[in-house]
Amino acid sequence: MTENQYSDLFLRNENNPIITYKDLPYRANSVFNAGVTKYNGETLLLLRVEDFRGHSHLTVAKSKDGVSNWRIEEKPTIVPDPLNFPEDEWGVEDARITYLEEIEKYAITFVSYSKKGPLVSLALTEDFKTFERMGAVLPPNDKDAALFPKKINGEWVMLHRPYPGDVPDGAHVHISYSSDLVTWERRKIILKARKGGWWDASKIGLNTQPLLTEHGWLISYHGVRQTCAGCIYRLGLALLDTDNPEIVTHRSDEWVFGPNESYELQGDVGNVVFPCGWLKKNDEIWMYYGAADTSMALAIANYNDVIEEILKYPV
Repeated sequence: MTENQYSDLFLRNENNPIITYKDLPYRANSVFNAGVTKYNGETLLLLRVEDFRGHSHLTVAKSKDGVSNWRIEEKPTIVPDPLNFPEDEWGVEDARITYLEEIEKYAITFVSYSKKGPLVSLALTEDFKTFERMGAVLPPNDKDAALFPKKINGEWVMLHRPYPGDVPDGAHVHISYSSDLVTWERRKIILKARKGGWWDASKIGLNTQPLLTEHGWLISYHGVRQTCAGCIYRLGLALLDTDNPEIVTHRSDEWVFGPNESYELQGDVGNVVFPCGWLKKNDEIWMYYGAADTSMALAIANYNDVIEEILKYPV
């Protein structure tokens, strides 16, 4: 199958980019890599906003149709708090949102960044106005984390991506388990970066929160290839076993979405498409992604087409 056919799996919205720094009610350099969820019948984004120091914070945006007329909070929603959380020294970024039905709260995993390196922090909320910050839940260097929406075999489960400094053989997707959402144990690699000439040879990491399907947990992940012109970030798909997500049942050989448009190719970090969340809406999957670390964009795929595609690639 050709790259163009792959690109057609997820169709870019004609209004892209759907949010830029010009849409923010306050001064900022860029807006990108937003977590997404459904909240009170609307689409809610938790935007990563970068200021002119190069530090990031998180801001809520809401839309009735998920495309236009975004109502963006006048002030940042989650700001770095280095006094209480030293790991926030250089900002907070790249949120993923999972609704935990068992406790009726939204779990937000995000990256806290400091001189010690990036790490995974966790906050809980019911209304996206008040937050129970639980602090760092994984040591540096680690990021690209998201929770599963329900316990599996009596435990909470998280996917995340330690850095090569912590894992000498490369940057791969790991799984960890917890009884209390605070202490995470039994870390294990489940999805490895491929070597050599593969599009995901240099490193990989989780993008979107796991989505339960009739065939298992669907995830998207980014693969990075180092070229003479720099890095290229593209997206692949994988299916994990419903009852044991350590088992990868399917993984796409080729990327399913990559930077092609000008707003993806050019920006603060060019050649990057980076979703931190998606939603299943009826028979479609709406994927919200950061474009070139500069703006927010949207691509939509038919749900059945996505399932049909990933099932072509059993592991």
